[in-house]
Amino acid sequence: MHDKPLVILDGGMGRELQRRGAPFRQPEWSALALTEAPEAVIAAHTAFIEAGAQVITSNSYAVVPFHIGEERFAAEGLSLADTAGRLARSAADASAHKVRVAGSLPPLFGSYRPDLFQPQRVSEILTPLLQGLAPHVDLWLAETQSSIAEVRATHALLPQDGKPFWVSFTLQDDGVDDVPRLRSGEALSEAAEATASLGVQHLLFNCSQPEVIGAAIDVARETFARLGVDVTLGAYANAFPPQPKDAKANDGLDELREDLDPPGYLVWAKDWRQRGASMLGGCCGIGPEHIAELKRQL
Repeated sequence: MHDKPLVILDGGMGRELQRRGAPFRQPEWSALALTEAPEAVIAAHTAFIEAGAQVITSNSYAVVPFHIGEERFAAEGLSLADTAGRLARSAADASAHKVRVAGSLPPLFGSYRPDLFQPQRVSEILTPLLQGLAPHVDLWLAETQSSIAEVRATHALLPQDGKPFWVSFTLQDDGVDDVPRLRSGEALSEAAEATASLGVQHLLFNCSQPEVIGAAIDVARETFARLGVDVTLGAYANAFPPQPKDAKANDGLDELREDLDPPGYLVWAKDWRQRGASMLGGCCGIGPEHIAELKRQL
């Protein structure tokens, strides 16, 4: 089924920064390292590149008021996004093989919380991120998106720069029924149709349990086949236990699952590849050693 060459993505930035001793505390999360330990950000990017990543993601996920506060975001959001883009670009440019930089466009009002979405504030928060990242990135990645509305709002503000727009949804971990759903409860088939209507050519699933991703890939693949559109599929799961509905993402450091060591994660990645995914990497808790295993085996 995998007719497209495999693209290896990077893994989870926050854990890797923490592992390297970079400052890492609530509520700023991974954004702290941008100002307090930029060298650790470059080192983390470089570790993923050396493991085989062909696409790395800017460390801009926590550059939102939800993490750094309204006041600091207003004062420094643009410069922090610029720093995140610049650090990723410098790591990519130093690589012996070609590495693309994805500009991370995170959930603007908190991960896993479609209920907190405020359409009237999207421009105010997204615009500094886009402006800061733009000079440094090769593509835009709206990741950990919990609802169709989030993606539509982001798409509407993208610069007309010709850069690819990748969308990555996060899925409900506890299937109430057998239908893959976004965390908003919207059926994935509906979400796939919506992304196709926006002209999105790369759809991924991230920050979800590996167990729910395979079915999502199947539904997306079938939906795109029915619509007659060519959309590249991908996945980068996290290594967390299932997250309860009322979980606040990044509420603290979740325990990691012992079964998702590099060989354990590879089993899932092979399954996604068989189902038609051609972009594979990892999210929270998936490190360079996991990416190296994907590179070696796939």
